[in-house]
Amino acid sequence: MVKRTKIAITLDEEMLVKVDSLVSKKVFINRSRAIQEAVQEMLERLERGRLAKECLNLDPTQEKALAEEGLFEELATWPK
Repeated sequence: MVKRTKIAITLDEEMLVKVDSLVSKKVFINRSRAIQEAVQEMLERLERGRLAKECLNLDPTQEKALAEEGLFEELATWPK
């Protein structure tokens, strides 16, 4: 079971109206769920961005050699 912690946040009135509209349209069951999902999506987006930046640091030649090495090992075990 996921441990949850209650927090207080402050939102602009306009943003709160939009959140409440989504809740009234049953897109989210309540304000908390809407904000939880928004935060989760942003965290995932930031993580993908971080991974993309790390991939830019890879040496393409070395990465290709490692990929080909793995492919050749796999091909040797495939049935003929």
